[in-house]
Amino acid sequence: MANTGQAEGTHKGYEMPPYTVDWSDGPRELRSYGPHILAEVRVAGGRSGAIQTGFSLLAGYIFGGNAEGEKIAMTVPVAQSPEADHWVVSFMMPARFTKDTLPAPRDARISFIQAPASRQVVERFSGLPETTDLASRAETLRTWATAQGHDIIAGPHFYFYDAPMTLPWNRRNEVAFTLR
Repeated sequence: MANTGQAEGTHKGYEMPPYTVDWSDGPRELRSYGPHILAEVRVAGGRSGAIQTGFSLLAGYIFGGNAEGEKIAMTVPVAQSPEADHWVVSFMMPARFTKDTLPAPRDARISFIQAPASRQVVERFSGLPETTDLASRAETLRTWATAQGHDIIAGPHFYFYDAPMTLPWNRRNEVAFTLR
């Protein structure tokens, strides 16, 4: 159990949301995230289809499918969270942008959200997680966090850091909950 301070700012050269690690024990961390901008879409249906559709829409936007035709750097992680009867898929926008300086999306399903500073409990794991595996990991983390006295206010959030061709044991995945 350690206070590990500032987290890395990139993963394999891709910009990540700003955060510090307040506490860690093995794969679990308590993180304090700084504010950042998310481009997100809401997709109905199952998790696998939602992440494919959401990723395609957001990738199209950053690869020049926006009003200015501007290419925007890829960031990590690709985030996915269940919400009622749909999934929210999001990409963090590079820190050099504000909501006012981002190119307008051509697809009305893409919206920009100013994510406020937050505190999250996060557990890192590798592999190719299936929906049932993610649900099990989320429930285990929720149970642990609650037993530790943490007040969960949102989540689970699932974070995926690596390209599809990355070998399963080299993948960085995370499950997280936002705390009060």
